[in-house]
Amino acid sequence: MLLTAFACVLLLAVLLSSLAHRTILSTAALFLVAGFVLGDGVLGVVSITPTDPLVSTLAELALFAVLFTDGMRVGWHDLRSAWRLPGRALGWGLPLTLAVTALGAHYLVGLGWIESLLVGAILAPTDPVFAAALVGNERVPPRLRQLLNVESGVNDGLALPFVILFLAMAAGSGDLHLGELGLELALGVLIGVAIPWLAIKLVQTRWFAASTLYEPLNALAIGLLVLAIAKATHGNLFLAAFCAGITVATFGQHQRESFEHFGELIAELFKLAALLVFGALITPALLGSVGWTGWLFAIGALVLARPIAIWVSFLRSGLSMREQAAVAWFGPKGFASVVYGLLVLGSGIAAAQQVFQLVAITIVASILLHSSTDIVVARGFDDEREVPAWYGRLRGRSNVSDRTAGRG
Repeated sequence: MLLTAFACVLLLAVLLSSLAHRTILSTAALFLVAGFVLGDGVLGVVSITPTDPLVSTLAELALFAVLFTDGMRVGWHDLRSAWRLPGRALGWGLPLTLAVTALGAHYLVGLGWIESLLVGAILAPTDPVFAAALVGNERVPPRLRQLLNVESGVNDGLALPFVILFLAMAAGSGDLHLGELGLELALGVLIGVAIPWLAIKLVQTRWFAASTLYEPLNALAIGLLVLAIAKATHGNLFLAAFCAGITVATFGQHQRESFEHFGELIAELFKLAALLVFGALITPALLGSVGWTGWLFAIGALVLARPIAIWVSFLRSGLSMREQAAVAWFGPKGFASVVYGLLVLGSGIAAAQQVFQLVAITIVASILLHSSTDIVVARGFDDEREVPAWYGRLRGRSNVSDRTAGRG
């Protein structure tokens, strides 16, 4: 039944995609709401529980695909050429957002410090999908669009080690072995760099060459090989995926370009499927059980944590107040946060349900608020607005009168 539901909602999303690009309708919001309506809390068409193996498997594959394609957007050359403003957002904004969010979770909701830091790490990454109208508007300053694109492409991977560390700590001090955790992370980085580099070097030799038909499958094969070896060696899958994407973008520009459209479609399918499952796990009982403090935390995470972090990070940066306000507001909690929340839900830690509830309502609020305001904010940068014909004629007469008076 889940496959049938996903196929139906996907078809509906395709049919409405043109309308979605022109209005506040959001494809992500459509899948989230569809999951909520079809889930056990409302219609009961899609019956799924947090312990269902499908949840963890889908979350794992979806996050791997998204981190791989995210990394492929930002090779080392891109980072070096456009690091000044994104560096502020990532170097200062990300940890500050994490810290302010953690303070809210601890003092408003009463979570322990480790669990609060875990919530902060989960909600720190941003997603440009819900700011598509802003990023895609050519009248928005290029530096602002570049800032949002680079930041959202990198911060998923940067937040990941913090999520892993705090999740391991929340599982219990007796189960936390920093040496093993460090080895897992290091092995993931090594796999993510070495395998793509070797594969690209093989293609560049005179003995091998990919046909035009199979070129898009080159990067896909690299990604699948990274996934398989990381699972076999117990390296961290997600760091391996992110590093592999960056390595392909750095050393295989041709592979990057040929895979770009194909890879985005694959990642998008995984994203939408995970959003449907995520929505099905959110029930009216869950939304009501968080209490007013939980909802206050969610609103604070959106309207205080990110804006405060961005304001501090961009002091004396040269950005105008309007640009800073746009960056501060468009820190939507997107797909990475969804999957991190699903991973926590299936982790078995004592506070898993409470952490998931806070993450869930914050993401729901973010999707609804950010996906419905991106067009409005983007139009604020539209300086060349159309004016009525009578105003143009009146302005023309005024200019003629001014020139005549000047000659007199």
